[in-house]
Parts: sequence; structure tokens; C-alpha cells
Amino acid sequence: MEEIYLDNAATTFPKPECVYQAMDEIARTGAVNAGRGSYVLAQNASGLIEDTRKQIKELAGADDVAEVVFTASATFACNLILGGLEWKQTDIVYVSPFEHNAMMRVLHYYQKQYGFKIIELALDQNKLEMDLPQIKFQFTREHPTVVILSHVSNVTGYILPIDEITEYAKKYGAVVAVDGSQALGLVPVKLKDNGIDFYVFAGHKTLYGPFGVGGFISKGNITLKPFLAGGTGSDSLNPDMPGQMPGMLEPGSQNIVAIAGLHAALADGCDRKTELTRERELAEHLSRHLEEIDGVFIYFPKDKEKCTGIVSFSIDGYRADEVGMLLDEDYHIAVRTGYQCAPLIHKYLKDEKYGGVVRVGIGRFTKKSELAALINAIKEIAEG
Repeated sequence: MEEIYLDNAATTFPKPECVYQAMDEIARTGAVNAGRGSYVLAQNASGLIEDTRKQIKELAGADDVAEVVFTASATFACNLILGGLEWKQTDIVYVSPFEHNAMMRVLHYYQKQYGFKIIELALDQNKLEMDLPQIKFQFTREHPTVVILSHVSNVTGYILPIDEITEYAKKYGAVVAVDGSQALGLVPVKLKDNGIDFYVFAGHKTLYGPFGVGGFISKGNITLKPFLAGGTGSDSLNPDMPGQMPGMLEPGSQNIVAIAGLHAALADGCDRKTELTRERELAEHLSRHLEEIDGVFIYFPKDKEKCTGIVSFSIDGYRADEVGMLLDEDYHIAVRTGYQCAPLIHKYLKDEKYGGVVRVGIGRFTKKSELAALINAIKEIAEG
């Protein structure tokens, strides 16, 4: 029996065929070290990297002056951003309750060193949405120095109002960093029209590229300290890292094979404007049918227009990992279970007695028939 893959929030799978073809081709014909030689193959690799930077900026609606920094993953990007800021003990850092450990563990690491304060942004617990009036009040009481936001929750699929919160934060001169790992390529963003300073992306998620490439977009308003050091292929006699972006934050050899895959994914011609609509329709279809099953509880934003294709739920009498094991072993359906590396939101979901949630991640290649199979499986499990 063929496996039904419903863990697209962890990584989208499969990838578009053009991604596999591009990676295979460059691995065989052009996987050389970009920026380290004047020969044609090295120049071609450098050109591919720069063109991919341009594609990312265009997709994110960023100005030409913005810089795209490539890293090995979104987690590395979060480390570069938070490790590059000038921290003080008096800093006030606000985080959303939806943050992933890619941000939270890094932030906790620096809090232990510098002693700054971390405050959760206010949440409307009935709607599981950000409470904008209360957030404005929070900022008036304790002015933000840094604000960290997920664009999309990897647990509930909720799309955070990043533009509005950024506008509030900028009134106090705060640095704003957004984790767009679950968003870029799926949820529209226009960086040139907001005050976001850093926007993180993950190549292997909603961009439909491979593992091994992620990064962030910098508006250029904040200068980061180099967090990592090493060879860049230029100014080699200088013991210091280059002073210009993006080279100052990109030591080591670029993963040209992964970047080629990302380049192909960005240029594959899919209709990104309709992709979010389709995911929402499938997620609403799934949540509606799951809610009809006795003993199943859905963790889903009330407003369907504020969510993506992520549906999380629990079943009375079962721990999340038990449900995941049954789905895998008896029905050949792959889902994610547990706490999804999101340490803050679960106290609001009150899902600790279930050991977290069962998460369904809908993607570009998810079929309605696959969701029907999942619904039938959940009915059988819930009935015991």
C-alpha cells in the first residue's frame, strides 16, 4: 500500500520534478565552488546564486537594495540574526506564542548571557489569534527593543498579522525579525511596504526546494555582527570577514546543488496565488469532517481566511504519538505528532494530556482522496 504523506509542514514532499532534474544536472555538470575561480563553471555557479537571490527578493516583494543571505537552513539564519545583534541587559524582547525553537532556543541562549527580558505578545485565547489592542497596550507599558514573529504558526496554521504588529513596534524603534519558514511562497508578503528588518525563509518548506538551503532577507537598516567566520573566496589575506553584505555573513562554500534546486522551484511556473486558496479549502474540508467525529477536538483558527493548510487535532483517550503510530502502521498515513518544536503555544491549546497534537500538513500535491482516507482512519481510531 502506498504511503499517504501529510507532513508537509515539516517539509514539502514530493518536490516538483524540475527540482530533481535541476539538482541532478548541476551535480553532474556544474557543482563547482562559486566565487573561488575565474573559470566559466565557477562564474556560472556564481551567476546562478545571484539569480536565486533576485528570485527570493521578487517573491518577498523586497526592494532591490535588500540583501539575501543564504545559509544551510532557516535555523542557521535565525542564529545569524540573533547572534549578530548587539544585546543589552535592558533590552525588552517580545515574541509571539507561536514561535518555533529555531528562534526560541537561540533567544534563550542569549538571554542567559545578557539577562534581557522576554515577554509573550498577547493572545486572544478564544480565537487563538493575536490580540492587537492588547499588544499596543503592552508596547506602551514596556517599550520593545526587539520583536520576533512567526509569519505562520507551524502548529495551527494561523497567519499572524505581521504588518500591524511591525507597525506598532516601529513606533518604538524596535528591531523586527519574522520567521517566514511556513509562509514564503504560500502567503503573500511585501517587505518593501512594511518595517520588517529580517525575514527568514526555509528552502525545503513552502518554497518546495530541497534541504540544505535557507536564509533571510535583510532590509539593510540593521548591521549584524558576523556570527561565523571563514573563507569567502575574496580578500583572502585579510584576517577579518568582508565588511559588505552578503559575503560578511556567508563563510564557507555555497551549496550550489541545493541552490540550483531552489532556483528551479522558484521558477517552476506554479500559480502561487491559487495555492493558498486550495490549501485553505482542503484544510476547511478536513477540519469540518473531523469535527463531526465524536471525541475529536480541532485546534484551528476561527477565521478560515487567517490560516493555511495545517490542521491539528486530538482524540480523546489517545496520546498524539499513539494516533500517529496507528495511522502509520495500520493505514500507511504519515503525520506529525507531539509539540512541533513550538514551546509556547501548547499551554493555550491545553493539549499536554495528549502529549501534544496530531498535525496534518497539506501541500501542493495533497489529494482530496488522501484526506478522505485520513478521515475514515480517524473515525475508526476514535470508535476504538
